[in-house]
Amino acid sequence: MSIATNYIQSVQFQFKDTKRLGTAVLNALSETELHFKYNNESNSIATIVAHISGNMLSRWTHFYTEDGEKTWRTRDAEFEISNASKEEIIMIWESGWNCLFKIIDDLTPEKLPLTIYIRTEKHTVVEALNRQISHYSYHIGQLIYIAKMIQNSQWEPLSIPKNKSKQYQHKKFEK
Repeated sequence: MSIATNYIQSVQFQFKDTKRLGTAVLNALSETELHFKYNNESNSIATIVAHISGNMLSRWTHFYTEDGEKTWRTRDAEFEISNASKEEIIMIWESGWNCLFKIIDDLTPEKLPLTIYIRTEKHTVVEALNRQISHYSYHIGQLIYIAKMIQNSQWEPLSIPKNKSKQYQHKKFEK
């Protein structure tokens, strides 16, 4: 397997796993919890979802032929207070990811060195992929942190539970 093919598989896995974590947060919370804001300067999970999806729709629509910051995107509106239902928030979430996966699932080694633009800055496809996985992972971490604050001891960990590393390791190495 070539390094390019390995990279593509890794990127596909990372985006899918990042989506899995965010989806788990959305599924674990009530509609009210999705709109929780710690303070006036904070964003709710609903707001962060609107931002992530807006970014994805802008970046991945006509990925190879248009600048990733579309003229039709209203980034500031993504941060306005939302009254969206849980169902609408999930639809917004899915629309962004569907747009992303249309490109990600069709990646080939020949596409990796191509040039694309984000806010008029030149990127190779590899650089753009790395930029976006970093951006989305940052926001998914925010979603998880907010969800943990909201649910406190009721929160079901999405990775190795606190004080359970030894049990996790033992179970992994039993295989």
